[in-house]
Amino acid sequence: MSAHSSHSRAASPLSAVRARPLKGRVRPPGDKSISHRAFLFGLLACGETKVEGLLEGDDVLGTGKACEALGAVIERLGPGQWRIRGPGLGAILPPRETLDFGNAGTGARLMMGVVGGHGITATFDGDASLRKRPMRRILDPLRLMGAQVLSEADGGRCPIGLKGARDPAPIEYRTPVASAQIKSAVLLAGLNAPGATTVIEAQASRDHTEKMLAHFGAEVIVAAEGEGRRVTLVGRPELRPATVVVPADPSSAAFPIVAALIVPGSDIVVEGVMMNPLRTGLLKTLGEMGAHIEALDRRVEGGEEVADLRVRHGTLRGVDVPAARAPSMIDEYPILAVAAAFASGATRMRGLSELRVKESDRLAAVAAGLKAAGVDCAIDGDDLTVEGGRPRGGGMVSTQMDHRIAMSFLVMGLASLEPMAVDDVAMIATSFPDFGPTMEQLGAKFR
Repeated sequence: MSAHSSHSRAASPLSAVRARPLKGRVRPPGDKSISHRAFLFGLLACGETKVEGLLEGDDVLGTGKACEALGAVIERLGPGQWRIRGPGLGAILPPRETLDFGNAGTGARLMMGVVGGHGITATFDGDASLRKRPMRRILDPLRLMGAQVLSEADGGRCPIGLKGARDPAPIEYRTPVASAQIKSAVLLAGLNAPGATTVIEAQASRDHTEKMLAHFGAEVIVAAEGEGRRVTLVGRPELRPATVVVPADPSSAAFPIVAALIVPGSDIVVEGVMMNPLRTGLLKTLGEMGAHIEALDRRVEGGEEVADLRVRHGTLRGVDVPAARAPSMIDEYPILAVAAAFASGATRMRGLSELRVKESDRLAAVAAGLKAAGVDCAIDGDDLTVEGGRPRGGGMVSTQMDHRIAMSFLVMGLASLEPMAVDDVAMIATSFPDFGPTMEQLGAKFR
C-alpha cells in the first residue's frame, strides 16, 4: 500500500478568484464511508474481496494500513481498483505497532469495533485533530460487550489502548446520538458475538454498514422504531468475500454542485452521485431553496442508488433547515452555509451540536469563515443563522486542519466579489485528493 502522509508538514495556502460560468461533466471521488468499510469487510471476510472506485484519500488509506496490520493482504491493481485477501472473522491478528489513523475518525472508530469484538489488543492514535475527537461514545458500548480500555487520554481520547473481548457479549444498545459510527462499531463488535446484537437509534443514521453486512452474507434485520430504527445482527456469520463498487461521494459532490448554483451562468453534470436517502439531506435542502438540480439516469451500483445530477445557476432563497435533517447531511453544513450566503433572506440551520466534535469545531469555524467574507451570521445555542446576499469575500479563513472548511470557502471565492483565501489546503487530500484539478476542469480559478 502507498505510504501514509506524515502529520508534520508546512501549511499550503490557496485563494479562489471569481470564475466565469462553470461548464462540463465531473465525477467526484468514491464515497468515503463506503471506502473505509470496503477495507474493513475485506479484512473480516475470509478470501478475496475486490473493490472498484475506492476513494484513495489519506483517511481511507490509513484504514487500509490498519487492516494490513491485522492480517489482510492488500494490493492496488490500478486507479481505484483494489484487492483485499482477508484472514476472516475470528482469525485477525494482533497488530505489532500502534494503529495510526491520521485524521480519520471513521476509520479509528469502526476499527475499535472490530478490535473490541476480537481477543486482541491494539493502540489507536492519529494526528492532533483526531486526538481532540471524543471516543468514549464508542468505548462505552464496547465495554458492555466485554472489551477493556487499557489506557486513554483525557476524557476518552486517543491515544487509546483497547483489549477486545474473546467472546463478546451480544447487547441491545440505544445510541445517545444519531451516529453511524457508534452503530457500526457495535455491529462490527457483534459480528464475533454468539447470538443477536441490536442497536436502537432515535433517528436513523447512514446505513452503509447494514447494507454491506448483508452484501457480505451476514443476517441483518432492520425495522422502523418510532422516528428511528432497530438494527439486529445475528452473530458469527460466514462472511463471504464480495465485490464492492463504490459510488461517488455525495459529500464531495456537494462542492461542485454548490459552485454551479452560485456562479452565474453555470451548467454542469456531476456523475454517479450516491442517492441513498440517508445521505441526500443537502439535495433536499437546496431544492427547498429553489436550486435547479435534476437527477438523470437513476441506477443501482454496488447496492446503492446513484444518479447523474445536472446543476444550473439560479436564484436561491433562505430556508429553515430542521434539526431532524442533520444526520442525513452532517458533513454538508459548511458548504450549505456558503450557498446560504448567496441566497435571498436568512437561512437557519438547527440542531448542529454534532458539528462541534468533527475534524474541528465546525460550527465555530464556519461562522468565523463567513465573517471573514463579510457575511452576517450568528450562532444561537446549536443553531446557525446566515443572512444571505452577495458576499464581499476578500478574507483569509482559518481551516483548523479541516478539509471541508477549506473546500467550502474556496467554492465561495468562485462567486464572491473579491477572492477568498484559506490558510491551508494540504488536508483536502483526506477526502478529495483531486479537488483542485476537478474544479479547474469546470472553469474554477485558484492561485
